[in-house]
Amino acid sequence: MNITLEQAEKIIVAAKSKSSELNTKMNIAIVDSGANLIAFARMDGAWLGSLDISIKKAKTARFFDMETGIIGELSQPGGSLYNIEHSNNGLITFPGGIPIKDADGNVIGAIGVSGSTVENDHAVAKAGTEVI
Repeated sequence: MNITLEQAEKIIVAAKSKSSELNTKMNIAIVDSGANLIAFARMDGAWLGSLDISIKKAKTARFFDMETGIIGELSQPGGSLYNIEHSNNGLITFPGGIPIKDADGNVIGAIGVSGSTVENDHAVAKAGTEVI
């Protein structure tokens, strides 16, 4: 199973809408089930430094099929995934990356959002996943 471009575009529209509602400017990345970038949007005025972060959040969420914030909790000193952020050419282990599942619960891709607080990043990513 794989996310389609049409689905990815709907996710970006929903994420941009939530970002505007929160009065933030975001970078929004969608990867497919193979963690390949399928769609990307950088809202006007969004931080350039967050571009790469959003893509890495999406890839991290897909590589491990869990929200990046959960990976972050597990990667603290003494945690079972301590130092995992140094693997796979760099992972992002704070909120803003969420796996995308189809109606049957299969992971078909992931979203990564960056450009504001981690709370806002997560809220925008979640809004995007809710349209599938």
